[in-house]
Amino acid sequence: MTRPVYVHDLDGLAAHARSVRAALPQGVELLYAVKANPDPGVLRTLAPVVDGFEAASRGELRRLAEVLPGRAPAAYAGPGKTDEDLAAALAAGVHRIHVESPAELRRLGALAVASGRSAQVLLRVNLPVDVPGASLVMGGGPSPFGMDPADAVECARRPPAGVEVRGIHAHLASGLDAPLAGAVAAAVVRWSVAEVGATEVDVGGGMAVDYTDPASRFDWVSYGRALAGLLDEYPGLRVRIEPGRSVTAYCGAYLTEVIDVKRSYGEWFAVVAGGTHHLRTPAAKGHPQPFSVHRRPDADGPRTDGGPVTVVGQLCTPKDVLSRSATAGTIGVGDVVAFAMAGAYAWNISHRDFLLHEPPLFRTGDPDQVAADWAARPLRS
Repeated sequence: MTRPVYVHDLDGLAAHARSVRAALPQGVELLYAVKANPDPGVLRTLAPVVDGFEAASRGELRRLAEVLPGRAPAAYAGPGKTDEDLAAALAAGVHRIHVESPAELRRLGALAVASGRSAQVLLRVNLPVDVPGASLVMGGGPSPFGMDPADAVECARRPPAGVEVRGIHAHLASGLDAPLAGAVAAAVVRWSVAEVGATEVDVGGGMAVDYTDPASRFDWVSYGRALAGLLDEYPGLRVRIEPGRSVTAYCGAYLTEVIDVKRSYGEWFAVVAGGTHHLRTPAAKGHPQPFSVHRRPDADGPRTDGGPVTVVGQLCTPKDVLSRSATAGTIGVGDVVAFAMAGAYAWNISHRDFLLHEPPLFRTGDPDQVAADWAARPLRS
C-alpha cells in the first residue's frame, strides 16, 4: 500500500495566475492570500506574477521570509492580533497592516512609536452590503471581523501617533460570482472615498470556486472590466484584491489508493488510505470532493457494481467522508483515486494529528500522469 500524495501542478498554477493577472486592469494590484495554500513551491511560483502576498499570522510572515527573503509582505491581516503579532508585522516591514478595531489601532500606534517606525494602515470596515448567494458571509451585520462604519470614520479622522491611515480594507463574503464581486467592490470603493477620502482600497477576495462543477471558473475578465470602471470613476485610486482559493484550488490534487470495498445495507463504500485528516476541504465546506478513478489492471479484489458509492477514509468517525458519487463507475481495491481541486484550504486546514496516521507525501507535476503511473504499478499483496 502506498501513502497518499498531494500533487501540485506548478506549471498549471503559473498559467492560471498569469491569466488572472492579464484579466485585471493595470491599476489593480493582485495580492495572494497565503492562508489558502502556504506551500513553498506555490509561493515561489506565484512570486513573479502577483504584486504581493497577504499574511495573517506570524507563522505566515516567517514562511514568506524563508521562501522569499528580501520581499516584504504586502499586507498583514486577521482578527485578534497580539502585540507580538503587530510588532512582528512592523519588524517585517509589512507595507499595509489591516487593522480590525479601534483598540488594535491604539496598540499598533504605541508599538510603532516605541520602535521608531510608522505603521502604514488600512482600516478593515464591516459595511452593510447585501451579498445574496455568497457561500460564507463575514460582514454586513454583527461580526468579529472589522469595524462598524462609524468607528472606521472616527479612526481615519483621528489616528493615534505612529499610525498613517492609508485607506480601507473590506472582505465581506466568500463564494461570490463575478457580477456580485464587482458590485461588492463598487460599494466598498464608493463608501471608502465618500466617507474617509480613501486613496487606497483593498476589496478582499472571496471569488467563487464551485466544487460541484470542476470545469467552471470565476469570470476574471468580467470582474476586471468592473474594476476598470471603478478606476475610471476614481482616477488615481489604488485598488487591491487578495484572492486565495480561486488562484490555487485547481493546481492541487490528492491521490490515494482504495484499501477496501464493502456493501452495507445495500450501499457501497470505498475505503481509501488517508481521509479528511489529510483533505478536510469537503468536510469543512460540506460538498463531495470531485474525483476520478484510475483502475488497476491487475486488481482482482472486491469491486463496486458501478452504482452510487461513498468514498471514506481511515478515521474512526462516520464524518470521515471525502465524496459521494453516482457516476464514478466501478471502484475496486487497489484502484487509485485522484481528488481534484485540492490546491487550497486542503492539507493546511486538516486535523492532521487525529489518530496519528502518517502524513501524505508531496510531489509536483501533472496529477493525472502521477495517478496513471501509480495505477500502472503492480498491486502489492
